[in-house]
Amino acid sequence: MIVKNTYGTSVEFSVRMFGVVPKEEFSGSSLQRKKKEPEPNKADAKEKTVKKKNGQPKMRQLSRHSKQKIRKKITCFSRCYKRFSFVTLTFLNKVDDEQAVDLLRKFLDNAKKRFDDFQYIWVAERQTKNDEFKGNVHFHLITNKYWKIEKWWNYWISLQKKNGITPRNKDFKPSSAFDVKQINTNNIKGIGSYITKYVTKNKAKFKCQVWNCSKRVSQLYTDFYTTNEYVENFEKLNAIRNEFEVKDTMNRPFLKVKNIDLNRKTLPLYKRLDVKNRAII
Repeated sequence: MIVKNTYGTSVEFSVRMFGVVPKEEFSGSSLQRKKKEPEPNKADAKEKTVKKKNGQPKMRQLSRHSKQKIRKKITCFSRCYKRFSFVTLTFLNKVDDEQAVDLLRKFLDNAKKRFDDFQYIWVAERQTKNDEFKGNVHFHLITNKYWKIEKWWNYWISLQKKNGITPRNKDFKPSSAFDVKQINTNNIKGIGSYITKYVTKNKAKFKCQVWNCSKRVSQLYTDFYTTNEYVENFEKLNAIRNEFEVKDTMNRPFLKVKNIDLNRKTLPLYKRLDVKNRAII
């Protein structure tokens, strides 16, 4: 039996049934992707929205797999820095998804020029409480930088105006357009609450990319493989919150999932993953 571990979850599975023995101890990093050969006669370009046969943009949403991936990346990202900034970017007026994500990219490109080692993850969300622009897309960013709010708020406002998003009246400059909250990364449960609120419960559909992250965040490893003896450490600490089995069509269990309580006693058991990722960041 092999156990695949990430922060807060260990999954035991049978190599015999799956027929796969992991080649490496760690997984989940973009560094492990096979490089694609460049296609001839195709210029490099930004990601384009996939079109349906009728010419309408394909609607996208966070799949279960994507939510799991984001959750893992944010947790691993948080283990590399002492503090995070949680940034929310909203718009001055009604905006379509494609234009919104284009402005986000411009904002991030400028931030990359202004900050050294700028790392981030962003997720799109629909506004539900704003009656004026109900359904408007806005963005949540988790970054490793401290933001001078007045400076970046003015820049975000001016960037929108320069790109045709005009306020409903000339004096409308909402302070909430650029909102920042500081997060202590030692509070692993606090980070988990942000993930639950803005990622796990996000069921909205968009005509644009739904999430992305910086190159180094994509390179972080999110999982590592061990034998069953590793999980016994959590049992000794009485740290297994719950566990369940996944069965096949013949009602035979082939996966055993254990959810682990993350605290001061259990987090040191993930040190190998911390060390691996801090070498990347």
